[in-house]
Amino acid sequence: MKINFFNETKNDTIEYQKIITRVFKKIKSKKIFNIIFVEDDRIQEINKTYRNIDRITDVISFALCDDSNLEPELEKELGDIFIDVKQAHRQAEEYGHGISREIAFLAVHGYLHLCGYDHMTKEDEEIMFAKQEEILTMAKLERK
Repeated sequence: MKINFFNETKNDTIEYQKIITRVFKKIKSKKIFNIIFVEDDRIQEINKTYRNIDRITDVISFALCDDSNLEPELEKELGDIFIDVKQAHRQAEEYGHGISREIAFLAVHGYLHLCGYDHMTKEDEEIMFAKQEEILTMAKLERK
């Protein structure tokens, strides 16, 4: 697994990068993806432009290939995950857990979207959310 990190915020994101790297270290894969840390205005702009939703959100993923007919081992570069750092802080406080857990959760959530998981139906949501918790538990970042 190779993750390219980009920081479009005014803050240091090195600790977030370390957390995310630790989470994905347990996943044996030749996949490559990008994580871009952004601020509220940038994610709202992305959300409005690409989803026609004019509000801040926590994470948005863009898969490079949506063709589910491709063999998974052939797909090396998955796409981009945008994480709003300020929104992550607000949610960590709201949910009563640390920023490490929230940043890791958002990265895993975005990664699973890049891998083709979704939560449009109750059944799909259960599958995706179980996979999220499995990955976070392996990294010892389970929900408290």
